[in-house]
Amino acid sequence: MNESEAHASLGKLSVAAHAKYRGKIAVRVKMPVETMDDLSLAYTPGVAAPCLEIQKRPDLVYELTSKWNTVAVITDGSAVLGLGDIGPYASLPVMEGKCAIFKRFADIDSFPLALKTEDADKFVEAVSLLTPGLGGINLEDISAPRCFAIENKLKQLCDIPVFHDDQHGTAVIALAGLINALKIAGKKIQDIKIVINGAGAAGISICKMLAAEGAKNIIICDRLGAIWRGRGNLSDEKKSIAALTNPDQENGGLENLMKGADVFLGVSAPGVVSRGMIKRMAKGAVVFALANPEPEIYPGEAKSAGALVVATGRSDFPNQVNNCLGFPGIFRGALDVRAKEINDEMKHAAAYALASLVSGSELGPDYILPGVLDNRVVAAIAGKVAEAARATGAARI
Repeated sequence: MNESEAHASLGKLSVAAHAKYRGKIAVRVKMPVETMDDLSLAYTPGVAAPCLEIQKRPDLVYELTSKWNTVAVITDGSAVLGLGDIGPYASLPVMEGKCAIFKRFADIDSFPLALKTEDADKFVEAVSLLTPGLGGINLEDISAPRCFAIENKLKQLCDIPVFHDDQHGTAVIALAGLINALKIAGKKIQDIKIVINGAGAAGISICKMLAAEGAKNIIICDRLGAIWRGRGNLSDEKKSIAALTNPDQENGGLENLMKGADVFLGVSAPGVVSRGMIKRMAKGAVVFALANPEPEIYPGEAKSAGALVVATGRSDFPNQVNNCLGFPGIFRGALDVRAKEINDEMKHAAAYALASLVSGSELGPDYILPGVLDNRVVAAIAGKVAEAARATGAARI
């Protein structure tokens, strides 16, 4: 069975599993509700007392309710990675999956919300009205460029962390993986050529984070090829990226741009990279083919064409570069200090915390990041994120 056939087989098993469980999450009750005395505390008349205390001191909502540990995972289903605009109903299995990961790895209670609108203003209004019961908001799978405007507006309106995981979570894990991959390749980020395919939320955020880390030669591509300062038909977001990237003003399609590249980082579409394109990359090439569920090129093909380190976003190949390594720990750290936001310093702290979990003796082409099931991951990231929140004034406690 080749890699493509294995993917199809896994898909059938996944549908059967989802049908068996009828969803991946449920609600549990923390307080006992077994006797009339229990009921009088959990509901009427006892519930009136904490309500009145919160009315007098709103900050007590973090002590007397579940707000301190509750996150909403919110989407409109317009840009599900690898699947596209599949709508709010079809996006729900992804949202439930994120909620399951929040609970399993960081013990964070979360719930999925799929909004039936692609109007940015309506989306912002709906989400901003939900914040009294939430400790954080995880935005997910919203198409660009609306996702940028939605996140920015919500950050202005909300006093809790608003985190678009497709942008920032992907960027954090990509940076962590690249830190270690470049150690294997013996290269420095400021000296290499990086080609990013995909100029949506993830690609643009990765580009910005790598530039902040010191990368000087990044070329980012969309469906029309390289983004460069002289190209027409660029959105405002792409214009700002054009000013930061592509110092040699290279243009043309992906095949041309891959020549001599040290790193390929794909957050785009299945099968867009060929073995021939990998062969034209620099020696010791690093390939992050992160489209889900089917990557830009499968690891076996990329390695046979000469790639030194290959990562995908999938759980069934080595070197998983996937948001699920980051968002549980990032939110755990933010919630633990009642952060007002998740800022750039907190994101960079998360990336370095994750990369540091792979020691020099363990590091190798098939092991650049710890696995999602590694119990050290959430604690390490949460601790460093909390430290960074305190250092930058984002923490309330």
